[in-house]
Amino acid sequence: MRAAVVSPDKDKLVEVKDVTLRPLQYGEALVDIEYCGVCHTDLHVAKGDFGHVPGRILGHEGVGVVREIADGVTSLKVGDRVSIAWFYEGCGHCEYCVTGNETYCRSVKNAGYTVDGAMAEQCIVKADYAVKVPDGLDPKKATSITCAGVTTYKAIKVSDIKPGQWIVIYGVGGLGNLGVQYAKNVFNAKVIAVDINDEKLRLAKEVGADFTFNSLKGDPAQWIQEEFGGAHAAVVTSVSKTAFNQAVHSVRPVSKVVGVGLPPETMDLEIVKTVLDGIQVVGSLVGTRKDLEEALMFAAEGKVDPVVQTRKLEEIRDIFREMEEGKIQGRMVIDMKK
Repeated sequence: MRAAVVSPDKDKLVEVKDVTLRPLQYGEALVDIEYCGVCHTDLHVAKGDFGHVPGRILGHEGVGVVREIADGVTSLKVGDRVSIAWFYEGCGHCEYCVTGNETYCRSVKNAGYTVDGAMAEQCIVKADYAVKVPDGLDPKKATSITCAGVTTYKAIKVSDIKPGQWIVIYGVGGLGNLGVQYAKNVFNAKVIAVDINDEKLRLAKEVGADFTFNSLKGDPAQWIQEEFGGAHAAVVTSVSKTAFNQAVHSVRPVSKVVGVGLPPETMDLEIVKTVLDGIQVVGSLVGTRKDLEEALMFAAEGKVDPVVQTRKLEEIRDIFREMEEGKIQGRMVIDMKK
C-alpha cells in the first residue's frame, strides 16, 4: 500500500513509498483510510522535533471504514466509519486513564509518531480507542475534528468560558478557525480573533468571530483591555512566543490562558502580574475519546464546519512547504482515493 513515511534523510523529511502492514493482533481493527488531514504536528514529527522516527507512517487526522476485525473486538464491526486520532492508545489503568485525563498517560501511544498512522491506504487501530464518526458528517471534514477540532474544543472547555463572555483566540489557522466556531456556536461566547495574516482573520470573521485584530499592526493586548476591559479567557494556538506573552496581558483578573501551540521558545511569564491578577496559565493536550465524540457530534449537527481542501498523497512535501510559509487556509486533507 502507499504511505507517507518519515525519511531517514532529514532534508527530504518525508517519502511516499509502498509499505506492508503487519497482521492484526488481539483487539485491533484494519481500517481502509478515506481521508487524512495534514497537521503541523506531522511536520514536527517529520523534522524530528520530538525525536527522529525514520520509517514511521505519518498521520493522526484519519477517517476510514473498518475492513477487518481481530479476536476480542466488540466495540466495532466491519463497515463502521472511524477516526484515527493523535491519542492512539493509553495503558487504561494508570491514575490519568481512570480519572478522565487519559491523554496524559505516561505510556501513551500517538498515531503517526510512536505507532504508524493514517497517512496511508490502510491503518491498524486499537478498536476500543477508534472513535466512531457520526452518520451524515462528511468524512473529509471529519478529519479536521480528530485533531484540530477536538484540540480547540477541549482547550475552550479547559478555559471555563461562560456564555456571553469574551474569549480571545490567538492564531486562527487550522486549529484557531475551528476554535472560533466552537467558542461561538457551542459555548455561546463572544470571540476575538488575533493573527498576523489578514486572510486568516477574514475567514475567522466569516465563521463567527465578533472582532478581529492583526497583531502586526498594533498591540492586541492593549486594544483588548481598552475596548473590552480584558477577555475572560484566552486560547493560544499560535506557535509564537509573542502570542503567549500577549495572551497573558489580554485577559482580565481571575482568568485562564490556555496554551495549545508549541513554539520552541520559552514564554516570558510575569510572576507579579499572574499573582496579583490571579491569572492561571495552563496547557491543554488534544482531547480524550469522550471529548472527540462530543466534538464530532457538534460538527455533525452543523455547529462547526471545517474548511478543507483535498490533495493527493504525493503532494505531501508541497503541503509541508506551504505550511511552513503560512500559505494554508483551513486544513489540507489527503484523499487516499486519488
